[in-house]
This record gives sequence, C-alpha cells and structure tokens, in this order.
Amino acid sequence: MTVQHDAPTGSDTQGLEVWIDQDLCTGDGICVQYAPEVFELDIDGLAYVKSSDDELLQDKGATTPVPLPLLQDVVDSAKECPGDCIHVRRVSDRVEVYGPEAA
Repeated sequence: MTVQHDAPTGSDTQGLEVWIDQDLCTGDGICVQYAPEVFELDIDGLAYVKSSDDELLQDKGATTPVPLPLLQDVVDSAKECPGDCIHVRRVSDRVEVYGPEAA
C-alpha cells in the first residue's frame, strides 16, 4: 500500500473526504477501531462510511467529509487496512492523498 506517513497540516487538511471500496473490504474492522465516528461495519460484515449525522452510507462510492479532529485516525485506518480499500482524497480535485492510489 502506498500512503503518506503523516497527516497533512495547514491548508492541506481542508476539504478531504473518505470512501471505502466494499469490493476489497475484508471486514476486519480495523477502521472502526480507529475511527468509529467515521466508519461502521454493517450486517453484511463490510465497512462503510457514515454521514456527519451518523447515518450509514451504503451506496457504492459514497463519501463522507473527514473531520479535522479525526484526520489522523482516518489516515491510520487507511494505512492499516488489510484490504487496501480506504481512500482519502481532496474534494477540490479528487486526488487521493491516502490509500492504495495515493501518489
């Protein structure tokens, strides 16, 4: 997995979103352990992102904003994910900054 090692600082933290590729999710729940406010396992055993209203977002490719106080937890989730299925990208240009497709 190719990810940056530290969470960004300053203006780089503005406008990030996260999504999970359920086709690659192994259901280990590591993401839920790191950031239960952002991720949740569903009855199907796969992880999904949650809205800011705590609603499980089950649509394919559903994204949710990354709250700044939880950024490091979300980044750690992407780093530790055995399925390499957590993608964190900038909203402005949709460039992945953490996850399997990060530069």
